[in-house]
Amino acid sequence: MMMNRRKFLQSTAAGAAAGLVSSSAFAAEEPINVAGIHDLSGGLDIYGKPMVDALTLAVEEANAAGGLLGRQIKLINYDPQSNMQLYTQFAQQAALKDKVAVVHGGITSASREVIRPVLDKFKTLYFYNTQYEGGVCDRDQFDTGVTPAQTVEKLVPYAMKKWGKKVYVIAADYNYGQITSQWVKKYVLENGGEVPSIDFFPLDVTNFGPTISKIQAAKPDFVWSALVGGAHISFYRQWAAAGMRKSIPMASTTFAVGNEHIVLSPEECDGMLVCYNYFQDLKNPVNETFVKSFHKRFGEDYPNITELAMGTYQGFRLWAEAVKKAGSVDRLKVIEALETGISIDAPSGKVTIDPPTHHCVLDVHIAEVADKKLKVLEDFAQQKPADTAAVCNLIKNPNDNQQYVIKI
Repeated sequence: MMMNRRKFLQSTAAGAAAGLVSSSAFAAEEPINVAGIHDLSGGLDIYGKPMVDALTLAVEEANAAGGLLGRQIKLINYDPQSNMQLYTQFAQQAALKDKVAVVHGGITSASREVIRPVLDKFKTLYFYNTQYEGGVCDRDQFDTGVTPAQTVEKLVPYAMKKWGKKVYVIAADYNYGQITSQWVKKYVLENGGEVPSIDFFPLDVTNFGPTISKIQAAKPDFVWSALVGGAHISFYRQWAAAGMRKSIPMASTTFAVGNEHIVLSPEECDGMLVCYNYFQDLKNPVNETFVKSFHKRFGEDYPNITELAMGTYQGFRLWAEAVKKAGSVDRLKVIEALETGISIDAPSGKVTIDPPTHHCVLDVHIAEVADKKLKVLEDFAQQKPADTAAVCNLIKNPNDNQQYVIKI
């Protein structure tokens, strides 16, 4: 039902009488098609809806300002329903049928990795706007979300200084959780700590009783969570119900990106530490204007503008700036413009494309969950996206196409 409501039929431009208008003039009047592929239903819809809303606002703002290159932008949204087969289908439809200039989409690393080869095959530009495990090196892809080298690297020593050096890791059992947990281990070890266990859970798991017992027995100083999705919210509820929240604290680089801190009660999650590029309460003029515009468009009662929503908004803005610089929506011309180091003043602060990696240099912040809010505790300006453990240089090696994975 959600997919039918969200899908848009491609409109046809009004034609002039045959022979009176040249085909090139007709083409100039056609909209620029942009695709969004985000989960609006299924287990990942807690992330997808804010991303779609942010992309919608970005497109509407651009159109209100005259569009791009004298053309309006047409946003075509697809709901893959947290189904990898539908991700593949919609990526192909966007590239071949709807002939989009760019795709903004994907939430999990699994969804990215089914989109990416399809769009590479059909030479379609792809923006992956989600905080993720890092390491993807692909000239057709740009990544606007934070990576562990920007967030885990800051949050691990902060949490260890606050709570202690024995860290128990729990993570989603797929690419993101598996690789991010290794980044956590890397930084824990580098800061003189230990990781007694790393436990993985499929996205549909809801019973965490045995794991809670294992954590109790291990007696860590704190737990690191890289859990993902609606089902995994059950862990935090069960953790609090077992009386563990006050005895063993928790840090995460996934918690709150789906507004879990609003879904849960303060008794279930207050005191958790998180680290991201964007928080709604950041104090800067660009963000204050953005939040007002967002609430005017989607309602004053909108729960919270998330990290993933901001990544999507920034991804569109970076693409739009590159189109202006290139004077074209041609894939290679836009890539070349982005590789000049396109920069925007965003609600999260300055965001700049790092040409060799196609990731972003951006600010990150550590925050604490407090009564359904995210209270910023410390700021780190202009963090680079890549660690020396994962080397990608698409300027020197434009044909590189792989994911560099950390090895410990």
